[in-house]
Amino acid sequence: MSLKRTALYASHQKLGGKLIEFGGWEMPVQYTSIVDEHQCVRNAAGVFDICHMGEVRVSGAGAAAWLNSVLGNDIRKLAVGQGQYTHLCNERGGTVDDLYAYRIGETEFLLIINASRIEPDVAWFRSHLPAAGSVDLTFTDESAQTGAIAIQGPKVAEFINALFPGASLGGTAVTTASELKKNQIGAWKWNGETIWVARTGYTGEDGFEVVAPVAQIVDLWDKTLEAGRASGIKPSGLGARDTLRTEVCYPLYGHELDENTSPIEAGLGVFVSLDKGEFIGRSVLAAQKANGVTKKSVAFRMIGKAAPPRPGYPIWANDAVVGTVVSGTQSPSLNCGIGLGYVPPTLTEPGTTVEIEIRGRRFPAEIVKKPIYRKA
Repeated sequence: MSLKRTALYASHQKLGGKLIEFGGWEMPVQYTSIVDEHQCVRNAAGVFDICHMGEVRVSGAGAAAWLNSVLGNDIRKLAVGQGQYTHLCNERGGTVDDLYAYRIGETEFLLIINASRIEPDVAWFRSHLPAAGSVDLTFTDESAQTGAIAIQGPKVAEFINALFPGASLGGTAVTTASELKKNQIGAWKWNGETIWVARTGYTGEDGFEVVAPVAQIVDLWDKTLEAGRASGIKPSGLGARDTLRTEVCYPLYGHELDENTSPIEAGLGVFVSLDKGEFIGRSVLAAQKANGVTKKSVAFRMIGKAAPPRPGYPIWANDAVVGTVVSGTQSPSLNCGIGLGYVPPTLTEPGTTVEIEIRGRRFPAEIVKKPIYRKA
């Protein structure tokens, strides 16, 4: 099967990006080095190609009520121009996907979904749509026509207004892009077309995501690198994206979450609104919250010298395998091995010592409070 390519494929080649397969896409894992790009995002600015992610638009008078019946968080909490992290769950409470939902108009919502889940998500949504004509509701998969970039790092606010001058034209009303607050989104014009700029982030740093018609993406990418040059911006790949999000314990679908793992088990219950009324998976999630779960997500860091932990490695305690690493890496910020894994609830207390089996040998690790990395 041939891999899909984003509109920035030629740009990545020109910049010397090392391309790998990710979720059916050919994407840059790094340009210079993962550590270099990671530190650049932590200290200055990096720009990521996220065109592989999916975009779905839901509109109409019945949009909010329908979204609340299929998503775990409460969409009614969102004012126009606000976004929230949420989950699409199956009847067993397992996670079909984790996604971001933005209210871009009174009756209009933009959903950003994971690259590997575009087809399953769209099929799931469509299979749960109300009968045609029964509700004022329009569901549109805009993934093929839409692209996105993520501009992340503490220095992005220095140049974001030069990139998107003037006041927002929709969403949150601000006079400059840098006035957007966390989880807000606004509209600007780019070459005469409407683009959306959100201040959300997947790195633990301040940052902005830009969602635009795919024809505008190359120009946006080039102008972003130009605008951020004085602030030290660098193109950044999936490798740094993974080390950055692992340090701050942000989940990645297929690792911390899957169709057999619930948001409650993943420690993401704060994003599940059990009090909003019925939604798919609610009864199972409510039971898990009330009665407890058999596995829980934990963060850990290696003690002493060891090779980096990797997904799939066994977690040991009391001379028995008790769980599995789902994300693991060498932390460039902390200079030690770190990871996330699932263990029984009795082993989740910070300070608990476990062992990670790495290439047939066991190495000590300590359960730590999330996030693993905290900015000084």
